[in-house]
Amino acid sequence: MTKKIVLTGDRPTGKLHIGHYIGSLKNRVKMQDSGDYETFVMIADTQALTDNARDPEKIRRSLIEVALDYLAVGLDPKKSTIFVQSQIPALFELTSYYMDLVTVARLERNPTVKNEIRQKQFQDSVPAGFLAYPVSQAADITAFKASVVPVGDDQEPVLEQTREIVRTFNRLYHCDLLVEPEGYFPPKGQGRLPGLDGNEKMSKSLGNAIYLSDDTKTIEKKVMSMYTDPDHVHVQDPGKVEGNTVFTYLDIFSSDQAQVQELKAQYQKGGLGDVKIKRLLNQILQDELAPIRERRQAFAKHPDDVYEMLKEGSQKANQVANETLKQVRDAIGFNYFDK
Repeated sequence: MTKKIVLTGDRPTGKLHIGHYIGSLKNRVKMQDSGDYETFVMIADTQALTDNARDPEKIRRSLIEVALDYLAVGLDPKKSTIFVQSQIPALFELTSYYMDLVTVARLERNPTVKNEIRQKQFQDSVPAGFLAYPVSQAADITAFKASVVPVGDDQEPVLEQTREIVRTFNRLYHCDLLVEPEGYFPPKGQGRLPGLDGNEKMSKSLGNAIYLSDDTKTIEKKVMSMYTDPDHVHVQDPGKVEGNTVFTYLDIFSSDQAQVQELKAQYQKGGLGDVKIKRLLNQILQDELAPIRERRQAFAKHPDDVYEMLKEGSQKANQVANETLKQVRDAIGFNYFDK
């Protein structure tokens, strides 16, 4: 049976957090270990440069951090090809070809891009590379002919942009070369983890995240500061569970959902304090993250091995992407000297 090809990745703008873990990383490991997929995992340093061009050191520094987080959660270079985006020249040439298949108006309408532009407060100073990053992502995905892309719910508009580019390319150049990808999403309700402050999205830039590398005391401090129900002032007061970040996390991380439902009922009735539910969540997260943190610390002792892993993965990814690029050039007719 032919394996389906998976392409996914993250921007190296800091360490990864539990939002990444729930939204995508767990699915990647599950797919990798199933044996049903050929998995490519990309550290998207070029994409990170679109809004960090004036601070490239941040990206260079974060490259090893993201790689360590990958290894810590269980991504295995023997089963997955882990590579660095900037080391694959074919991706940039493919992006250039695809840019001619997309209008500026279409890019500006992309809901994911619009939301991120608002979050980053670019206003009228949006870098052209940032506006066009869905085109770059289309190059990343199609270079490896990935049919499956594990993402959070908010990335579906970017995948649709890729599918549009694929259909346009195949129609214009009378071929079926490029593959339309489908998203592989986390369980319903787990695609986006809210921030500790109640913001709709956990984000490195917003400073409202629990990182996979956080130590025990840091996790506890962050959990105890989490947003709950601002009107739940006294233990005896009835409280709201909708929009209550602690209960949102318990819904996702707790293996005892019967207990969570009982706590919700008690909280809504009155008589359950925030401290108790936060302590429960803290213990659950400590149990989940402790083995990840320990594996990360072990890998961090051998940084040269981690860089060698990235180098080898990039070399393998280069071979695959170069073959796709040759086929794309042939389809367009840019193969003047091959005959």
